[in-house]
Amino acid sequence: MAVSRQARRLAQADAPPWLHLEVAQRMAERLDFIKLRPEQVLDTSAWLGASAEALKAAYPKAQLLWRHADPALAHRSQEALARPWWALGRGAPARWVGDDPATAPLVWSNLELHARADLPAWLADWAARTEVGGFVMFSCYGPDSFVELRPLFRAAGWGRPAPAWWDMHDIGDLLGRAGFADPVMDQERLRLTWSSADRLLTDLRALGGNVAPDRFPGLRTPRWRAALVRQLEALRGPDGLIALSLELVFGHAFKAAPRPGAAGETRIGVDELRAQLRSPNKGRPTSGGES
Repeated sequence: MAVSRQARRLAQADAPPWLHLEVAQRMAERLDFIKLRPEQVLDTSAWLGASAEALKAAYPKAQLLWRHADPALAHRSQEALARPWWALGRGAPARWVGDDPATAPLVWSNLELHARADLPAWLADWAARTEVGGFVMFSCYGPDSFVELRPLFRAAGWGRPAPAWWDMHDIGDLLGRAGFADPVMDQERLRLTWSSADRLLTDLRALGGNVAPDRFPGLRTPRWRAALVRQLEALRGPDGLIALSLELVFGHAFKAAPRPGAAGETRIGVDELRAQLRSPNKGRPTSGGES
């Protein structure tokens, strides 16, 4: 599977991608608007999300809990935890929880959601791990990322240059269905520039590469790469730089308390109902009748 191969390649890197660190900082800036001060933070993107420093700066007294669903990245995260405490920034080191059913007031995920094929199932897992009254905060790529590559790939018959990532409004709707309340979604658009096509391709590969199901199926050859470089040169702007757009989607939502009786049915006997109607209190029927 392409996503698994991508994860194995990312796990072999010396450090998380540069973009992940930048987005983690931008996510952390949004924490200023939330009054809740969690004592624990469950980071589902672990080492790859590069969020330890930003989270410890925001919540110096909070315990960081790490997990990652992918085996290769989970192993890489555990290796990072085995290093001296200062390798993860200030404060106590994070604690690995893996697949343990750990919960926290804050579930955090940086640039991870777009790699999940079954989004409803992933959001349901977040809901199960977020304490009632707590919140989830996340970031991911938006569907307008790297749009400049689409016409180039289409003209050359190379399929899609990137997957069809989720729209933020659809993610907000799915958050509500998963049990979260008051989802807040927003986006940022960045213009990334490179001085050469070679440096651009190196950076894109460091971010994971193309895992679109309908990407170019053939073996990449030096001739194919040379053709791609020529196509990328057409993206140079008046400033002489090659530019690509990146859409970042940010979101957070609170874990709502389950509504009692919403999934079931309450029955009450007619005699009990009549007795309650004759009562001077005339209270609402309770679930103490027949069930």
